[in-house]
Amino acid sequence: MVISLRKWLRSIRLLIVFLGLSLLFYKAIHWLDAWVFPADKYGTPQGAAVKAFVHDGGFKPEGGTVIDRLRTFYWYGE
Repeated sequence: MVISLRKWLRSIRLLIVFLGLSLLFYKAIHWLDAWVFPADKYGTPQGAAVKAFVHDGGFKPEGGTVIDRLRTFYWYGE
């Protein structure tokens, strides 16, 4: 069995180029994600904006029983 050093070096070079381009593509996608989406999208709004959602931690059913809530969910889709 003959082991060709030239084939091994070509394969290693191809692997290095592939890994380098993969890393470059990953960094480009990460940069694009940081540029498009803000870092803290759930933070306190600035200026005259009002945060509309307040999580109080407790669950208080508004629609009565579980059956009533399911019926409302299926009827309105909410």
